[in-house]
Amino acid sequence: MEALLPQTCVPCSGNSPPVSEAEIAELQPQIPDWQIIKENGEARLQRVYKFPDFQTALAFTQRVGEEAEQQGHHPALLTEWGKVTVTWWTHAIHGLHRNDFIMAAKTDAIKEKC
Repeated sequence: MEALLPQTCVPCSGNSPPVSEAEIAELQPQIPDWQIIKENGEARLQRVYKFPDFQTALAFTQRVGEEAEQQGHHPALLTEWGKVTVTWWTHAIHGLHRNDFIMAAKTDAIKEKC
């Protein structure tokens, strides 16, 4: 199993296949705190991060946004007092791609630095 954190996102088109159940079984243990949810019929990765205040949550949101921009892959971010909800999925394929798992790992690494 190749570690997710050092990987970079690859350009994804509407023709890219979503991850299979076997790939999910391989990738999900690397991001154990993330949940796979269904929203609008699409599989998504989601995690809620807790913070002591709004300022720290906002700084985390900014760091995640900067990494997303570098990777060319963007999440839904909901920043509230004391928490940030991050949701990754690939819009072009209406579901999960390996890129989403890579970005979830990178998001966890950002949190560790906060």
